[in-house]
Amino acid sequence: MKTQPQDKRAFAGFPKLANRVLATRDEEIIRYWMDKLKPNSFRLLRSDPYLAPYSDAIIGRYKYQFWKEHELTKDSGSLSEMASGYNYFGLHFDKSAQTWTLREWAPNATKIVLIGTFNGWQESDEYAMTRLGDNGVWEIVLPADKMHHEDLYKLKIYWNGGEGERIPSYADRVVQDEQTKIFSAQVWAPERPYRFRNKMFKPSVDPLFIYECHIGMATQEEKVGTYEEFRVNVLPRVRRLGYTAIQIMAIQEHPYYGSFGYHVSNFFAASSRFGTPDELKHLIDDAHGMGIAVIMDIVHSHAVKNEVEGLGNFCGQPDQYFYGDGRREHPAWDSLCFNYASNEVLHFLLSNCKYWLDVYNFDGFRFDGVTSMLYRNHGLGQDFTGYGDYYNGNQDGDAICYLTLANKLIHEFKPSAITIAEEMSGMPGLAAPIEDGGIGFDYRLAMGIPDYWIKLLKEKRDEDWNTTDIFWKLTDHRRDEKTISYVESHDQALVGDKTVIFRLIDSDMYWHFRIGDENLAVHRGIALHKMIRLITMATMGGGYLNFMGNEFGHPEWIDFPREGNGWSYKYARRQWDLLDRDDLNYKFLNQWDCDAVHLLQSVHKYSESPIIPIWDNRGDHVIAFERRRLLFVFNFDGQRSFTDYGFLCRMADYKLVLNSDDPKYGGFGNVKIGEDEVYRPQPDPMYEADGKGWLKLYIPARSVLVFKRMVSDGEKD
Repeated sequence: MKTQPQDKRAFAGFPKLANRVLATRDEEIIRYWMDKLKPNSFRLLRSDPYLAPYSDAIIGRYKYQFWKEHELTKDSGSLSEMASGYNYFGLHFDKSAQTWTLREWAPNATKIVLIGTFNGWQESDEYAMTRLGDNGVWEIVLPADKMHHEDLYKLKIYWNGGEGERIPSYADRVVQDEQTKIFSAQVWAPERPYRFRNKMFKPSVDPLFIYECHIGMATQEEKVGTYEEFRVNVLPRVRRLGYTAIQIMAIQEHPYYGSFGYHVSNFFAASSRFGTPDELKHLIDDAHGMGIAVIMDIVHSHAVKNEVEGLGNFCGQPDQYFYGDGRREHPAWDSLCFNYASNEVLHFLLSNCKYWLDVYNFDGFRFDGVTSMLYRNHGLGQDFTGYGDYYNGNQDGDAICYLTLANKLIHEFKPSAITIAEEMSGMPGLAAPIEDGGIGFDYRLAMGIPDYWIKLLKEKRDEDWNTTDIFWKLTDHRRDEKTISYVESHDQALVGDKTVIFRLIDSDMYWHFRIGDENLAVHRGIALHKMIRLITMATMGGGYLNFMGNEFGHPEWIDFPREGNGWSYKYARRQWDLLDRDDLNYKFLNQWDCDAVHLLQSVHKYSESPIIPIWDNRGDHVIAFERRRLLFVFNFDGQRSFTDYGFLCRMADYKLVLNSDDPKYGGFGNVKIGEDEVYRPQPDPMYEADGKGWLKLYIPARSVLVFKRMVSDGEKD
């Protein structure tokens, strides 16, 4: 007898019924509904007719992740229950039984012995692990007195034809010996573990302002900074600036400090070079107490090749976690690529996502290297100029399936969590809901914007800038997907590149950045730095990101200690003292950023509001647009200030709320107006029916003015 689904609603609604169908565990019902999926089942396909030729690929990826979820959860009941590997594998202490239990997945191992400081790093039968069945899981149970807090340990693994010392794959604490530079797992079981105080925190995403940061280089001193120093010294700065989230890089343990945390060895261990797990939890808790969300830069796109510290050849089986063929090594990153087709690998990575949310109370993730995951060629050497470039057989369906399930798991376990994709190809649907046919990210980074600013600054004089082109580049994104806009992240600050402030001013920052001693290059740089950042911020399509220090024009570049620079920390730090000095211009840029962020934060659902073009005169380099009650007027002309410059806008009273020419922002103070003064458009009979008039302004060269439209009592915004 043919099985029929109980719900008789239109098949177009099926994606929203997916969880209910999946919960039946009846494969015949699931197959029935899968067969009914059509292009009109998904909003992504309904809203973009240009995707119609590729509907099979989009429907296919949805079906694949659906079946994979069924396969992974048929015994556990849900993704969240399934992705709890960290509660089973790794080292755990049972208080009631007063025992230590360590479990490991090592299917190719023939023998495993636990070694560490507790047994003089010597093998003995007492510390030999036992294989449980034929699924490759090994276990050892020890009395409480056999291991202690801060003991160091490893696994000595044997396999046919070889042996090696390994750090357990689920180790939650890994430390490096200062003398030998050798990494080991460490028992972390303090008598009084840290307890979170701010348990009910939910991120503010209206809009989302992200302060990208790196714990180690957030210190003034020429050294590696700590979680504690960041908590005490940097978090208050972030709060004063008004950012609603910090995005922390390099959390997962990595052997080489200079990798910026992108060559991960131990996926469940918070980097010990910055401090202890409890200190990281304290940092996160304090951030929540300040209303700041904490997003983790998670690296699941590849892993370090190291075998002793990492997973590269864990038990004599190179393809245990990674591809075993020509796809094993990433051709550009000197790293290993996960085999996303393996259910065991999916379990490991999904458990890793849940672990950071559960144990450390992170508020979400910025997934690194998503472009590399989406395509079998990692997107290398490929131009994405049309939809056909996304669906030409180069898609990595297994990686796309993993990313979709990761997003589903994260939002299932923590509905308020934030997920951001670092992706440059523009894959349609990446930041669309899964039930709409998307991959499920909340945001995608607008990676083309910083590239555009760099190209503009490198290749064109100010007088050749095209305001129409600027506005189009900043607002060109899919309307059904939220983006994070930014002028520069850490990428643009690395040695060999230049930050925006350095491209604008260069070496004159060293000699003419003292207040009163500025030259023309410095004045130009200060003015454009403020304008570039504000127009990027003001046109955001969901959120805005800034790398720490760039808000005040941090000089120079980032260069981690390495042989080529004599292992120096000189450029792997932030010079906060420059900002705190009263005689330097850095304080003006910082105040500008602070006031701009607070202004946009004060507008309800700012990033969801439409951007309404008001004026664009390429000859004058003047552009104006409206968003909610804010009116932005930019004059990019470097020579001409305009008197009584007029353009049409709605008839209302306007107050000047932000002025880049104000002396408190390093401006010249040419716009002189009282705080209570009101601007009123001049009526014009031709436009009276449209409710518009001519707003006449004095607009200094290289400046931006922001006005707030006043509303009467009872008037809707």
